Amino acid sequence: MMPRFLKSAASSACCAALLALTPPVWAGPGHDGGHDAAGADPAATGSGPKRLPDGSVFLPKPAQRQMGVRTFVGEARQVPRSTELSGKVVMDPNAGGKVQALVAGRLEAGPRGLPSLGQAVRKGEVLAYVLPATAAIERSNQSAQLAELGASRSLANKRLARLQELADTVPRKEIEALESEVASLGARINALGAGLSARDALVAPVTGVIASANAVAGQVVDARELLFEVIDPMRLRIEALAFDAALAADLGGAFMSVGGQKVPLIFVGASRSLREQALPLAFRAEGQALGQLAVGQPVAVVLQSRSLVAGVPVPAASLMKNAANQTIVWVKTAPERFEARVVTVEPLDGATVAVTSGLKAGDRVATQGATLINQIR
Repeated sequence: MMPRFLKSAASSACCAALLALTPPVWAGPGHDGGHDAAGADPAATGSGPKRLPDGSVFLPKPAQRQMGVRTFVGEARQVPRSTELSGKVVMDPNAGGKVQALVAGRLEAGPRGLPSLGQAVRKGEVLAYVLPATAAIERSNQSAQLAELGASRSLANKRLARLQELADTVPRKEIEALESEVASLGARINALGAGLSARDALVAPVTGVIASANAVAGQVVDARELLFEVIDPMRLRIEALAFDAALAADLGGAFMSVGGQKVPLIFVGASRSLREQALPLAFRAEGQALGQLAVGQPVAVVLQSRSLVAGVPVPAASLMKNAANQTIVWVKTAPERFEARVVTVEPLDGATVAVTSGLKAGDRVATQGATLINQIR
């Protein structure tokens, strides 16, 4: 009888002989689990975001959700041909004003103190006082004249009292003339006294908020010196410079972007004189979004003409720059793959641009999170 350990050795030898005679079996293309270097997918070699050798970006779904990536399906259509101009925010002359000193003197606070920046004021409200500055010799002359007028009025009052006692023998016209002289002297005294102690009140020209303040209590100011500016932040003017005078004649609409929000502009008129070799165009803007603007702030104004051009409108936030400083957008070509497309664009309404080449209808363009995709290396 064969021992047990000899049986186990014989079985192992038989299995080894069978494995040696069996030919090797290889997995087909696409089923090797990424171990074949020649047919491996670069995106499958790692689970994190990465820039692939062809310039595209592999971005897994968890990373897309973490980065908040959103896409926009482009649609080709006819859009107005637009031009972007440099502009700035200016004060609306009907909803803003300046407070200047009429006379030179020393500044004093108003009933509520000197107003601060951003403080709301009402039309006609006293903001400050200016105590007129007069030379010592001038004040002494005015005081002497005031004393002389006072003495003359006192003497006239005594004469009037005597004539009134003799009213039966003195003609009535003499009494009336003396009464008129007394009244005239009193009015001159009041006017001269008010001139010595008068203060020039600085009042708000419109209802709004304080846009600028250049006043300190006790400050000595000159005549016509600007102390306050009052504006209505919900009513502003936009001034843009156009180097082509034909833009005003072919104007179909105007917009600007404030905090990513499109704000329509109402065309007011064009100047008839050049400024810096350009034609100033005035627009009126209204709305809650204007609360983010300040007078003098530069803005981009987009003018839309009446002519049309074929393009794919996309949000302006989709535009990026590549290493060659070319304008690109990121297009989602697969669930976890984004490709950069070089495009040419034209401004549309400030918040949207029209892609005239580089995109076709149906492309999914990355809008939110496009900046983060562009930074992946």
